[in-house]
Amino acid sequence: MNVVYVLGENLYLNITNKCTNRCTFCIRNYSDRIGDKILWLEKEPTFKDIIIELKELNLNDYKEIVFCGYGEPLLRVEIVKKVSRYVKEYYPNKNIRIDTNGHANIFHGRNILPEIAPFVDSISISLNAENEYKYNLISRPVFKDAYKHLIEFIKFSSIYIKDVWVSVVNIPSIDIKKCEEVAHNLNVKFKIREFLRSL
Repeated sequence: MNVVYVLGENLYLNITNKCTNRCTFCIRNYSDRIGDKILWLEKEPTFKDIIIELKELNLNDYKEIVFCGYGEPLLRVEIVKKVSRYVKEYYPNKNIRIDTNGHANIFHGRNILPEIAPFVDSISISLNAENEYKYNLISRPVFKDAYKHLIEFIKFSSIYIKDVWVSVVNIPSIDIKKCEEVAHNLNVKFKIREFLRSL
């Protein structure tokens, strides 16, 4: 079970397996791991669990610290804030990124972006589709009107966080060009993620 793991130049923090989407393309449908890293958690790590692992590393060795695992990190927003605060205290220039599905505000019932903004440099939000109909088919969200709340979350993110991306997975059922237009209209950056069953 990996809570802290390395991919490429980045250090990733896997803090939950819970998610408010059940995406058809999610690697969790096919595997409990990425490469040799088992990401299916036996239990959610505490703040202490995460810090113990981080203290064994020199975070300057990594380009970014990224909250991303086999679940939606912002469901545990208090842990994200505490860990990010710790990283910024000891590594003030270290870039912190969150990879998210954009459901945090609807889940928590409040705008959490002002809470994380002091510690987070970059956020990557999964757009997944160019419209609500396709989003519901592909992402299978647990929340009604999830796409509307996702778009609102992207707009709020641009207010509070300096580096905002939206992403889509390159699956045949979505229109990449139209997704890019959505990103352009929201005035955020756009990236395409590869569809992988495993690494």
